[in-house]
Amino acid sequence: MWGTRLLITAESRQWASTAATVLCGYATSVIACDAEAGIERLLLPDETPDGRPGVAVLLFAFDPDALQKAVANRVGQCVLTCPTTACFAGIAAAEAKPIQLGRQLRYFGDGFQVSKRLGGRRFWRIPVMDGEFLCEDRAGAVRGVAGGNLLILGRSAPAALKAAEAAAAAVGEAPECITPFPGGIVRSGSKVGSRYPKLKASTNDAYCPTLRAQTSTRLPAEARCVYEIVIDGLSLQAVRDAMRAALRAATDVPGVCAITAGNYGGKLGPHHIHLRELLD
Repeated sequence: MWGTRLLITAESRQWASTAATVLCGYATSVIACDAEAGIERLLLPDETPDGRPGVAVLLFAFDPDALQKAVANRVGQCVLTCPTTACFAGIAAAEAKPIQLGRQLRYFGDGFQVSKRLGGRRFWRIPVMDGEFLCEDRAGAVRGVAGGNLLILGRSAPAALKAAEAAAAAVGEAPECITPFPGGIVRSGSKVGSRYPKLKASTNDAYCPTLRAQTSTRLPAEARCVYEIVIDGLSLQAVRDAMRAALRAATDVPGVCAITAGNYGGKLGPHHIHLRELLD
């Protein structure tokens, strides 16, 4: 996967978070979405280019062209439209593969947009009804890793959910990573392929408690509920570190009977992260 980081700022933390949250909507899985996206972390004013409160978001797609299209569409629809916001590259275009950002959105200015270059970086000032939307011309895209995962098996649904919440919170503290699914937790874990030819993925029946008698279950007898944590990161090491943190957090919760991960026969990519190695 290819990934990028965007820095969204606004006059208040509320509006920066609103823009970031809406931008990340319907971006859980590239199986059916244009991108996988999530909030990486909140930013203090001294961490942003314009000295305002901000939010760092990460977006991932299959290739740079798909990532560029998703970024431009989502920033145009969800950040440009949000009161007081600005948008900056969290990975400089000069340090990675450049993708267009403000360079595409500038046309909304209908000829009234203005370009400025500061410190070797180009920005666009696009007139809007509350002033100007400031947006960096280009962002940088890097090769990332998507689909790091844990399957948390609980003796009860409340125990499994509590463990999954702890795991998702641990990933939230890890740098360069996101959990793109709602709240960081997946109830509908999937496998590669389906008996329906048009579907690329379908329910992971081996881990569905209600299907024990109908399929080749992978569940131990005491497991009553399974939740999955999916992790995307800007590097393999970042995903490994986030998976380690999530694994440790989940094991501290009573009622967890097993933790495993989806391998999918190695069909999803070249990187294999073995859980026992993370603990070692």
